Amino acid sequence: MKTIPHWIDGSPVSGTDTQAVFNPATGAEQAEVVLGGTAEIDTAVAAAAKAFETWSESSLTQRTQILFAFRQLLVEHEEELGRIICAEHGKTVDDARGEIVRGREVVEFACGLGDVLKGSFSDQVSRGIDVHNFRRPLGVVAGITPFNFPAMVPLWMHPIAIATGNTFILKPSERDPSAANFVAELYQKAGLPDGVFNVVHGGKDAVDAILGHPGIQAVSFVGSTPIAKYVHEQASANGKRVQALGGAKNHAVVLPDADLEFAADHITAGAYGSAGERCMALSVAVAVSTAADALVAVLERKAREVKVGPGDAPGTEMGPLVTKAAQERVENAVGVAHTQGATLVVDGRGLKIDGHENGFFTGPSLLDHVTTEMQAYQEELFGPVLAIVRVDTLDEAIDVINANPYGNGTALFTASGEAARRFQRGVKVGMIGINVPVPVPMSYYSFGGWKDSLIGDSPIHGPEGIRFYTRPKVVTTRWPRTEQHTTAGFDFPTSS
Repeated sequence: MKTIPHWIDGSPVSGTDTQAVFNPATGAEQAEVVLGGTAEIDTAVAAAAKAFETWSESSLTQRTQILFAFRQLLVEHEEELGRIICAEHGKTVDDARGEIVRGREVVEFACGLGDVLKGSFSDQVSRGIDVHNFRRPLGVVAGITPFNFPAMVPLWMHPIAIATGNTFILKPSERDPSAANFVAELYQKAGLPDGVFNVVHGGKDAVDAILGHPGIQAVSFVGSTPIAKYVHEQASANGKRVQALGGAKNHAVVLPDADLEFAADHITAGAYGSAGERCMALSVAVAVSTAADALVAVLERKAREVKVGPGDAPGTEMGPLVTKAAQERVENAVGVAHTQGATLVVDGRGLKIDGHENGFFTGPSLLDHVTTEMQAYQEELFGPVLAIVRVDTLDEAIDVINANPYGNGTALFTASGEAARRFQRGVKVGMIGINVPVPVPMSYYSFGGWKDSLIGDSPIHGPEGIRFYTRPKVVTTRWPRTEQHTTAGFDFPTSS
């Protein structure tokens, strides 16, 4: 049985407590991961703090060269890393490669931080006095990341943290931990000094150790809203900066003037891609007026055409859910929706894949006539379930979205520029797509929702990521001539 260790100070570190890691396509245990807690976090912080002394003083050229090398290694090992993710998460290899590419974009953004970190200079703000500013790294920072993107979400954090001079401790999900160790090895091959990037596996004990450790200056988190609130509360109480991104219930509004074949195609992919295990997955389609019946008909056809199977099998479009518990939770939610009055257009429950009968598979489910009072609408199901809510007008659709406690992403399918402008200005959501189903912004913009999808006010990557991992210094300087004497005054200094 393979054992997945921690990675601390440039080397694998073993442990005594372990947890099983399963192959979701077969249901079989394929490895065990060591679980750390306070002791392992202490060791990692000590290593990271020591590394920070020299890494924070390294040149921008050195950091950039290492990040360029790391970026190239991600390209060269994309297939291998994708198959590691597929084996532990269950998503298709192509989907896993896609998340690596989107994570790599942040590395590319981090390679150009030399321009962003230039600061500014003001000459002669007062007679003989100049002012300039620059940003400095915080120190040791940490990331707590979810199972659904074991490569991409950490890559949204550590490249920017490292590029700005910090050292990093990653606590990945214990459900699919191998990607984190693989990335650590790539960093080492790229020339990153030992201790700058560390991986500690574990559950709540490791999380609490991070949140309470006085040597960690900032914590980045992506996961469910209840845990995001807990992380924000605990880390803030211990004087840390916090990025805490929570859950979502993303709506796609379809107007009667939309190209329904185009809209349904993209909504299907957005709802069932990665088995719906995305914080940006489309879980609700809001059909406006006369679009409803025709949209449901096309969505039904496309849902039945989705090819479900092992993620490494050619032609597979949707793999299994990550655990047996996730499979049972999603299928139970479909049953509850039916009993509450939803029309079960497509029932994905009970799906069995030949040769993988014990895998954690469930097929796409499509629910029509869902109301906002139903459990299937109110809860983030995190599975391949698409709910159809019918409304009469675009304004009513906007009201539905704004009444929802989440505000991560939303989309509108329309041919009307006026409707699109009214929609994007009216919805209380952080990321919006117009005829784009999953509006994840590029790396040079920041990612983050509103309401219960972002706890606090710190989005991730892009300009906000730079701000999060650094603090500013403002320097006021005077270089008087030695032959001239300037008299100091006791009044409050002004710019005269």
